Amino acid sequence: MKISDPVKSLKGVGDKTALMFEKIKVMTIEDLLRLAPRNYLSFDEPVDIDETVVGNRVAIRASVQTYVDVKKIRKLTLVSCMVSDGTGSVKLVWFNSPFLKQVFHIGQSFIFVGNLSVRGNLLVMEHPEYYTEKQYEELKSTLQPIYPLTTGLSNKVVTKAVKSALPMLDEIEDKIPENVRDTFELMPLKEAINGVHFPKSFDDMLMCRDRIVFDEFFYFLVHMRLIRERTVKAKNQYIMDEHKWTDDFINNLPFSLTVGQYKAVCEILKDIKGDTVMNRLIQGDVGSGKTVVAEIALLTAVNNGFQAAFMAPTEVLAMQHYESLIKDFEKYAITVELLTGSTKLSKKREIYERLENGEIDIIVGTHALIQEKVQYNKLALVITDEQHRFGVRQRELLSKKGSEPHVLVMSATPIPRTLAIIMYGDLDISVIKDMPASRKPIKNCVVGPKYRPTAYKFMKEQIDMGHQIYIICPMVEAGENMEAENVTEYAESLNGIFPDTVNIEFLHGKMTPENKNSIMESFSKGQIDILVSTTVVEVGINNPNATVMMIENAEKFGLAQLHQLRGRVGRGDAQSYCIMLCSSDNDSSRERLDILNKANDGFFIANEDLKLRGPGDFFGVRQSGEMLFKLGDIYNNAEVLKRANDAVIFLERHDYPLKDLVEDDQKGIQL
Repeated sequence: MKISDPVKSLKGVGDKTALMFEKIKVMTIEDLLRLAPRNYLSFDEPVDIDETVVGNRVAIRASVQTYVDVKKIRKLTLVSCMVSDGTGSVKLVWFNSPFLKQVFHIGQSFIFVGNLSVRGNLLVMEHPEYYTEKQYEELKSTLQPIYPLTTGLSNKVVTKAVKSALPMLDEIEDKIPENVRDTFELMPLKEAINGVHFPKSFDDMLMCRDRIVFDEFFYFLVHMRLIRERTVKAKNQYIMDEHKWTDDFINNLPFSLTVGQYKAVCEILKDIKGDTVMNRLIQGDVGSGKTVVAEIALLTAVNNGFQAAFMAPTEVLAMQHYESLIKDFEKYAITVELLTGSTKLSKKREIYERLENGEIDIIVGTHALIQEKVQYNKLALVITDEQHRFGVRQRELLSKKGSEPHVLVMSATPIPRTLAIIMYGDLDISVIKDMPASRKPIKNCVVGPKYRPTAYKFMKEQIDMGHQIYIICPMVEAGENMEAENVTEYAESLNGIFPDTVNIEFLHGKMTPENKNSIMESFSKGQIDILVSTTVVEVGINNPNATVMMIENAEKFGLAQLHQLRGRVGRGDAQSYCIMLCSSDNDSSRERLDILNKANDGFFIANEDLKLRGPGDFFGVRQSGEMLFKLGDIYNNAEVLKRANDAVIFLERHDYPLKDLVEDDQKGIQL
């Protein structure tokens, strides 16, 4: 057996299981070995219920007090019972596990492990694990890996497969140059991979993960250097001058450009007149007005006789950009078209032909813009919105559709400057720090679960005023479908709280793209009053009518992500609000959230978030897919990122050919 063999070569992995593995991008034995656990379970000494801390993972030794209740809610089966240890009681809740009715009987004692939250006056533990005394004793003082899963693939199956693949670790070659490994004292790669799966201790796990994350950052930064090297030398084939339309557009805006917007526009205009190709990042806080800057760049490109492409991460956002451009460029002779995955085939063919013939000036779309069939006539400017949602290769593919077009990327992700300089190594950076004068600051509050009924009452008042609401559901770790089920259950519970006149819908990552787009579009059009969602709304909906966002279990999110989420409200003229419900009694959780309570400046928040991070925050407060790293997180792993950057600089100083390393940059831990 070889490490490159299909995963089904392993004993116990049949065709059906291999298909499940394929869904989590595990095709070969090497893919399996590079699949990192997304979390670990620890098994501490059980504590009395009256000593538990809400929001923390705890173990309790308790006996079953009630019959197991099984309730059907739409496609969801809700299973629950009450347990007690004499010092207090807890309601246990499971989803789609009706067999538990045969497992638990009144008077039986188990050790239950899970996260505690408060619902009304009850302590609740959702989807807890349960063990006999003997089983639990064997698990104490160990760390058990929890892998990314999909429906039909259990953690037990993955763990067993990984164990059977470990003997082949010797076949994995460490491609990081030896002088880098020695100088930066890197742990051997095989030891790191083994330790990531089955660490001896929490500290051992951190060291092993750091080595894997180092590799991921290292290859990313090597790629950045090579792009920078190429683009810095690339000759500007599309020299553009300001045009009377550009001045006319700026002078007729219903507002004055902020200092930051004006400076960014000047930097763009200087770039596109220069000798080399523009590669610039517009980094601006949520609501700082980056889109207007992009529109000025688009207008300038078309005025000079060129084509431009504007790529967004979701169909709904692409549609919103398209509609804005049609409206804002109405008085100018500009042809704008929209191209997404759901565009009808006949329309796509027509767009392909018109793009290639040069009949379309600006094309707005999603990943559809980089499909092989799409050919451009004079593509001189490429703009990508929400830069961190696109991998480096995707951005490169779009830029290669032309002959070295100018590239402008935009991001509302507030990254501390020290990290931004490293992360955006291939780009010049413009920062828009000031906000438009018309933008009202969002009013924030951090409260406990007891405030929930008051929050619902306030939401109803806002709905009666014609506004809309977001509710972000807590992230749930246990079970592969828990995210979807949790959102569904929450939305169902709201139907019993709000009157029938209030239209409530839910949104989660397990939905099909068509369903997600349909829900987001309906919400944008005002047809939904309350949207219960996971973080999929973080990017993708611009709804000026939404005035309230309530975030459940806010302590589970990184501050920068919370700031991104609340940026979905406050986009219109009305006063907007963000209610952060903290289910933890932990002082440090409250301290972190209090920063958001007092500040609306994303860059300040990002810096504070960086200062507060520690090993204990390794899981649960991971930022939302920054730069699409599989395992690394630029906040939690800031020091590793800096070391990886130092390693690349070290190789450059020793004249190492970085391009020899790029072919390996697809390797890494799958998440």
